[in-house]
Amino acid sequence: MTISPNELLNAAVAAAEDKKAMNIVALDLRGISLVADYFVICHGNSDTQVQAIATEVRKRAQEVGVTLKGIEGMDAARWVLMDLGDVVVHIFHRDEREYYNIERLWSDAKVVENV
Repeated sequence: MTISPNELLNAAVAAAEDKKAMNIVALDLRGISLVADYFVICHGNSDTQVQAIATEVRKRAQEVGVTLKGIEGMDAARWVLMDLGDVVVHIFHRDEREYYNIERLWSDAKVVENV
């Protein structure tokens, strides 16, 4: 089963929403970066919530037939980076999200509405 990048984006956002991720932002990187088509950026208020969000994103990706290509930061749960191929998910702890402010670094990207 092949899933489109947009469908994968929607699955990742839905997974984050189900675990009550805060301030979910999806950035459209097409034409800006070769890294991925989309970034999903969100945060949790505790290490446990960050890990729960990441676990749910992994589960949803597997359900739609996408294999996780890589994951970093799960043990510390301060900034979990998940590579789903066309979609890269950044799950921050609240404090780290404010510090790194990667939305500003990718300010050329359009925010995806209605995800």
